[in-house]
Amino acid sequence: MALLKKINQKAQTDINSGFGSNANSYGGRFVNKNGTPNVEKRGMHLLRRISWYHTMIDMPNWKFMFILFAFYIGINFLFAIAYYAIGIEHLDGIKQSESVLTQFGQAYFFSAQTFTTVGYGHISPTGFLTSALSSAEALIGLLSFAIATGLFFGRFSKPTAFLKFADHALISPYGDKKGLMIRLVPFKNTNFTDAKAKMTLGLNLEENGIKTNKFYSLDLELEHINALSLSWTLVHPITENSPLYNFTKEDFEKTHGEILVFITTFDDMYSNTVAARTSYTFDELIYGAKFETMYNRSKDGSRTILHLDKLNDYQSVNL
Repeated sequence: MALLKKINQKAQTDINSGFGSNANSYGGRFVNKNGTPNVEKRGMHLLRRISWYHTMIDMPNWKFMFILFAFYIGINFLFAIAYYAIGIEHLDGIKQSESVLTQFGQAYFFSAQTFTTVGYGHISPTGFLTSALSSAEALIGLLSFAIATGLFFGRFSKPTAFLKFADHALISPYGDKKGLMIRLVPFKNTNFTDAKAKMTLGLNLEENGIKTNKFYSLDLELEHINALSLSWTLVHPITENSPLYNFTKEDFEKTHGEILVFITTFDDMYSNTVAARTSYTFDELIYGAKFETMYNRSKDGSRTILHLDKLNDYQSVNL
């Protein structure tokens, strides 16, 4: 209740945050650092609540490649077992005198050649069952490679905001006052224009003995810039109209709060608008610090050097 009194009543409440007000129903943060909602969905069968296309598109590259190779190896292994169960004598080119392991290995590689429709011709199916199985495998192989190709294209062509946020938000000097500052930077060879930012503060407060979530829109020094080619520091001036106006360092340390950041910008390579999101809990906020400059003029004065490795660099200051 004491903290609620500290919040300036002039602060603009955000009723369109998309999050509920019942704090007892929430666990952890509202938004993960990577921008995804901190929500686990239950109450429906896994196959119905999971979009496999979105899952394959969004997963890390190493996991995507691992699944493709695991599927390729696994399905050929299953077909090799089927060929071996029908009988090696129905695969012309495999010698009966060879060991069981060698025979199975050749059946496996025949399966791989059939699955990929390479068909070297060293081994060929004889008999109805083996021929039918190899025909079905060739069809499955064609469909599988079509799906894999579509997933590869989807991953490469997916509009992505290649923006990286600093690890910490800062409370820094801002004129004769203080300001909440969050820095971001484009880290690939992309061209961003018409960038817009929105910042929302979420607080877990106790009101009339009941824990509740309160959300406030945070005014920014600049909400829109024409070009995003260097680093951009989002600044919320902590003025008389800010919900953080009366907050002290101790209040930040004792309060469960979260700063939600939303960025939209136009990527001329994709010719599409892309979005990025992240959040900072008060545990990830540093009171009394300011960011160090990330860019400088080149030695010959012909260009500007942007140092991506300085995104998280800051220095302590007195407030």
